[in-house]
Amino acid sequence: MSLFSSLPLSAQGNYEIQVYGSDTVPPDSTMVELHSNFTAIGQRYEILGVYPTYHQEHETLEITQGINDWAEVGFYVFTSEQNGHGVQWVGDHIRPRVRVPTSWHWPIGVSLSTEIGYQRAVYSLDTWTWEIRPIVDKAIDRWYFAFNPALERTWHGPDVRQGLAFAPAAKVSYDFTKRISGGVEYYADYGAFAQFDSFHEQQQQFFAATDLNVSPKWEINFGVGIGVTGATDHLIVKGIIGRHFSWHKPSRVD
Repeated sequence: MSLFSSLPLSAQGNYEIQVYGSDTVPPDSTMVELHSNFTAIGQRYEILGVYPTYHQEHETLEITQGINDWAEVGFYVFTSEQNGHGVQWVGDHIRPRVRVPTSWHWPIGVSLSTEIGYQRAVYSLDTWTWEIRPIVDKAIDRWYFAFNPALERTWHGPDVRQGLAFAPAAKVSYDFTKRISGGVEYYADYGAFAQFDSFHEQQQQFFAATDLNVSPKWEINFGVGIGVTGATDHLIVKGIIGRHFSWHKPSRVD
């Protein structure tokens, strides 16, 4: 999800750093997640009225409700805390998602999410944005692979004329034990499909990340990311803590 495509900043890298898996939240249940991201080394100066990312602490609340066996709806609340600006609301997004049902017995997991939302101009000149994100994943023994070739579109802001942009994300991880997995996550924004940005102007980040599989009710992910281009924040520390709540009441047996 890219909130900043006309500036050397990245929302996927700064607000919600996550490579999606194909599974959806089951019906009669809710997933509540807190994304905590700190930009240790980032943009130090205000550009065109947009706050710098240097030492911004971002807390994003994500609430996802399962609809049925193949659909869910997610809602995001973005916030930012920074010296001199205090704690501020950044914006909100909504994200419906559908997947290929397990009953189809496909050899890989496949789902599709679409996300639209608003963010304040002091955090993004592109205030209304839209994303469509295909999701493909596969577990092979202890290995896990996921690919999110996302397409992004600005509806209000300087990048309206850019058209569709390509912002892929990918993950490779390995189960060291039943409870600990580790691997690499990749996030990028190459720019408009019509003509990709030069490498220096692209956003590309690599994260060393760990997943702790302590319980099916919990999602825990930590990582440290390095930006490898001039347009990318150079050091970000991220964490995700999620809790699954089931509202399904077991049938009573007399």
